[in-house]
Amino acid sequence: MKRTLRQTAFLMAALALTVSVAVAAPALPDFVPLAKSAGPAVVNISTEREVAPRMRNGFPGMPPGMMERFFEEFAPFWGQPQGPRKQTSLGSGFIISSDGYIVTNNHVVEGADKVFVNLEGNSDRAHSLEASVVGTDSETDLALLKVDAKRALPVLRFGDSDAAEVGEWVVAIGNPFGLSNSVTAGILSAKERDIHSGPFDNFLQTDASINPGNSGGPLINMAGEVIGINTAIVASGQGIGFAIPSNLASRIVDELKSGKRISRGWLGVTIQDVDENTARALGLKDSQGALIGSVMPDEPAARAGLKAGDIIVRVGRTDIRNSAELLRSVADLKPGTDVKVTALRNGKEFSTTVRLGERASQHISQSGVQEEGNASLGLTIRPLTRDDMRSLQLPANTEGLVILSVEPGSPAQEAGLRSGDVIQSANLNPVTSVDELASIVRKEGRERGAVMLQVNRRGESFFVTVPVDKD
Repeated sequence: MKRTLRQTAFLMAALALTVSVAVAAPALPDFVPLAKSAGPAVVNISTEREVAPRMRNGFPGMPPGMMERFFEEFAPFWGQPQGPRKQTSLGSGFIISSDGYIVTNNHVVEGADKVFVNLEGNSDRAHSLEASVVGTDSETDLALLKVDAKRALPVLRFGDSDAAEVGEWVVAIGNPFGLSNSVTAGILSAKERDIHSGPFDNFLQTDASINPGNSGGPLINMAGEVIGINTAIVASGQGIGFAIPSNLASRIVDELKSGKRISRGWLGVTIQDVDENTARALGLKDSQGALIGSVMPDEPAARAGLKAGDIIVRVGRTDIRNSAELLRSVADLKPGTDVKVTALRNGKEFSTTVRLGERASQHISQSGVQEEGNASLGLTIRPLTRDDMRSLQLPANTEGLVILSVEPGSPAQEAGLRSGDVIQSANLNPVTSVDELASIVRKEGRERGAVMLQVNRRGESFFVTVPVDKD
C-alpha cells in the first residue's frame, strides 16, 4: 500500500516526537541502595503498661455488678488473669548514635512501664533490648531512648528540613501494623502544615504511605538523611501523612541528650490569626500578623505595655504572618531574652522590648495531686488551678475541671477527650468540682445514657457527648 507524501511526513513527525519524549522522560529513582543503607538503623519499638480491668454491664436489664462478678468467678477457668492487665503498643524509631541513642515519638512511649527496642528488624521480643527513656517533649511529640548494645550500631543522620523542596522524593521506613521494616516511597507534598495537634505544628506532608505503627520512624531524602519524624496521618484519607521537621527535632533531641530541661520563651498573651474581615474592620492593608486577644496580668507582654487588640507583626528580625508563627518564634527563644516586638495599634506601628518569661509545658503534672477518678467516663480529673490556666494559656477567670489522663478504650477516649482538656459544664450545668460532675453523670447521664460536656481546649470551646452506662 502506497503512502502519500503527507502521510509519510506525518509518520516521521510522530516517530520523532515519541523518541524525544522517551529521551526527555526522567528515570524513576532506584530506592534499593537507600533501603539497604538506611534500613538497619530503623528499629521497632514495643511498650507495656499495666492498666486496671474495666468491666461494663453487658446486657439491658442486667443488675449492676453482675458482669463483674461473672468474670471474677469464671476467669480462672478461662486462664484469664484477675486484677491489672497488660496493655501493649507498637511504634518505630531510628538510631542516631552508635552507642544506642534512639529517636521516636513521645506518644509511642508515653505512660509505658517498659519499653523494648528490636534491632533485628522484626517484632520478636526475644531479639529485643529493654530501653530507658532519656527524655521526652510532649509539645513536639518527641522522645529520646537509650539501649545498651554490645556492638556499635548503624546510625542515621539528620538533614536540613528547611532545604527540602516540595516535589522531591522521600522514603519512609517503619513498622506499620506490626509489619517490620516496611519501606514506602513518595514525594514531599507540602511544608509548614498545621493540623491542630499541638502548639508547634509545622509538619512536612508526604504521600509516602504512613500507617499506624510508623509513628517515630524516619522520613528520609535521597541522600539518606532524616528530614522528618513520621508522626500523624489523616485516617480518612490516602497519601496524606505528616512528619516533624528534622530542624525542629534535632534541636530538641540535642537538649534531651545533654540532660537539659526543655525551656521556651513566653509572652503571656492569648492570640489568634488576623482574617480578612478583621483586617478590613481595622483598616489594614492585608491579613498579616497575630492579634492579641488578651494579656495576662503581671506577665512579660503586660510589663512591656502590649494590650488586647494589638497586632504583632515582627519579633526580632522575624516577620509574623499568623499566630502559629508568633508562637514558634517566641518559643524558640530562651526565657530571659530581651527581644524587640513590633506591633500595630490603631493602624500605627510601634515597637517595645519584652523580656521573655518561661513557657510552662501544656502537659499537666499530677505530682502532689490526689487523683480522683470517674469510673463511668474513664477520666482522671481535678479542679483547674491558676498554674493550669497559665500552662494552657487560658484567661485568668476560667473555671472547670482539668483532665489529667484518659483511660484507653474508655467512652471518654472514644469521644475524643484528651489530657489537658478542661470540662466547664455537664448537660449545660457549670462544674467546678469532681463531685458536681460525678453527680450529673450518676443521675442524668445514667438515666439518659449519655452526658454532654462543654470542653475548653487551648482556648477554644466546644461540646462533646460521652455515652454513659445505664443502671
